[in-house]
Amino acid sequence: MIPKLKTLQTIMDCGLVAVVRAENADQAKKIADACIAGGVAGIEITFTVPGCAEVIRELANTYKSGEIIIGAGTVLDPETARVAILAGSQYVVTPAVSVETIRLCNRYQIPVMSGCGTITEIVTAMEAGSDVIKVFPGETYGAGFVKAVKGPLPQAPLMPTGGVSLENVGEWIKAGVIAVGVGGNLTGGAKKGDYDSITTIAKQFIAKIKEARGQ
Repeated sequence: MIPKLKTLQTIMDCGLVAVVRAENADQAKKIADACIAGGVAGIEITFTVPGCAEVIRELANTYKSGEIIIGAGTVLDPETARVAILAGSQYVVTPAVSVETIRLCNRYQIPVMSGCGTITEIVTAMEAGSDVIKVFPGETYGAGFVKAVKGPLPQAPLMPTGGVSLENVGEWIKAGVIAVGVGGNLTGGAKKGDYDSITTIAKQFIAKIKEARGQ
C-alpha cells in the first residue's frame, strides 16, 4: 500500500490521535509511550514542545513497524512542516488553513490535517489538497457542527480536536467523524507524573470509539 494511504488508514482504524503537549522533550516521550501502551496508533507531537523535532526523530526511530504513526502538530508554515518531515513525521497537523503547507506536504506525499472552523475554510482546505479536515477548536462547535457540515459537504473527512472527552467521544463518532484528536483529557496525568493513568484513559477512549462504531 502507498505509505500515505497506509498512514491515513491506520489513524482511521484506531480512531484516536493523541495530541502531545509537554514542558520538555522527556515528558513528551513518556506521554507518547503511555498513549501507545494504551492502544493509540496516532501520536501528534506539537511544535510547542521544546525540541519537538528531536522527539519526533527518536519516536520515529523507535516505532518503525508502521503500526504506530508519529506526526507533528501546531505546524504553522511550510518551513516547519519540512523540518518535521525530515525528522521523520508521517503526517502534519495545522491549527489553521495554510495552502502553502498543504502544497509542501502533498509534494512529499505526507498526509496533512488542516484546522478549519467554517464551511469556507473546509472547502478551501479540500480544494488545496488537505487529506483530513481538523475541526478546531472542537469545544467551540460540538458534534452538531459535524452534522451541519455533512449536509452540504458529505465528502468532508472530519476530525475534531479540542473538547473531546470520554463523555462525548461517542457522540462525535456517531456524527460521522473519521477519528478524534484528544489532548489534555487524555494526557492530563503527566502534570502529576501519573503516566499509568494516561494508558488507562487511552484504553477507555479506544473502547468508547469501538462501541460507537458498533465494533
